Amino acid sequence: MSSNFPVTWIVNEHARTVRRSPAVDELFPPGISRLTRSFHRQIPGYRLSPLKGLPNLAQMLGLGGIWVKDESVRLALSSFKVLGGSFAIYRVLKTMLGMDHLEIPFTELTSPEIKQKLGDITFASATDGNHGRGVAWSASAMGFRSVIYVHKHTSEARIKAIQNNGAEVVVVDGTYDDAVRQVNEDAQKNGWTVISDTSWEGYEDIPRWVMQGYTTLFSEAQEQLAAQGIVKPTHIFMQAGVGALAASGIGFYHQLFGEQDPTAVVVEPELAACLYRSIEIGDGKPHPFPGDLNTIMAGLACGEPSPIAWKILRDCTDVFIKCPDYVAAKGMRVYGVPLRGDPFIVSGESGAVTLGALMFIMERPELADLRELLGLDENSQVLLVNSEGNTDPNHFRRVVWDGAAPVPPEYKEYN
Repeated sequence: MSSNFPVTWIVNEHARTVRRSPAVDELFPPGISRLTRSFHRQIPGYRLSPLKGLPNLAQMLGLGGIWVKDESVRLALSSFKVLGGSFAIYRVLKTMLGMDHLEIPFTELTSPEIKQKLGDITFASATDGNHGRGVAWSASAMGFRSVIYVHKHTSEARIKAIQNNGAEVVVVDGTYDDAVRQVNEDAQKNGWTVISDTSWEGYEDIPRWVMQGYTTLFSEAQEQLAAQGIVKPTHIFMQAGVGALAASGIGFYHQLFGEQDPTAVVVEPELAACLYRSIEIGDGKPHPFPGDLNTIMAGLACGEPSPIAWKILRDCTDVFIKCPDYVAAKGMRVYGVPLRGDPFIVSGESGAVTLGALMFIMERPELADLRELLGLDENSQVLLVNSEGNTDPNHFRRVVWDGAAPVPPEYKEYN
């Protein structure tokens, strides 16, 4: 197969040896999703994001069901990221107040009395776009300043969206990982509090809280699936950058169902496949991915795995996949032009890659072994997360209107 083949996959042999993941028990103790939802419900404007079924596409592909948790409408921010940033800031503020053991109502947390006790705080973060926007929104909603660092490939639309949510934006001449390093250095000099979704040695509590915050969307999805008479998804396909969202979803289901958890697949851009590379090296450690990470999947353009997310993904992910950009572009177009009777979904590049990958897996004869390995058939109920909406309008139009990143002719199913 050529290097441009739509799906390159590798089995995680280690996961087959793990009955119960200690990393999941540590990062996602029982009851944590109840606490995160209790907090998120109090945020003005909170509502469940929809779970949308694609029954006609599922039938066409030979699947029992495709279910999409649509985060494009989350708090009008077009991304799930605000769930993690807001919960992490909440936990930081509770710690600063010496009230970590209490649940503080959102109205009390944002009161003048609490603000006076805390004084002036600046929250900082590095981002590919959506995380920074979520941190900026959360900091502003709770009455604090924020400074967000972005890398040089970040689009002007994403920068403006962050600024419109009250943050100062600093552009770093480098990759996302360079921005992570720079904001950490500057935060230490300036006394800022970094809210990052990736971890490093000595910095694990806040990334843990960010990942715990994401469990709200999976707790919602589980309730919504139950309302359809589905006990659990049989498969969960998760996109990954540093791995925080993927670890949150996969860890959530492992905590609930243990050995009976859904078959888990992690999907990355081939130009930023740090998790795939880590599994491929096979020494049990996370490894960086070299290069400039210049993929259209901006939210997944991360070269270094989060160590705490890696622990969960190594224990619980069955298969890792890397894909060229056109796989995400196809997913965007399929979401936007659905089969008759299926709902329309607005999905950005990072949100759509799992759908594109799933379609190629089900349609390409070269991937029959992968279909069999995963057990994808007419009984499968597959959960996807549309992690972002139209967060970069110009690029969205280039893909959806102008056909940027087209499927190569040799891999087209419909000519």
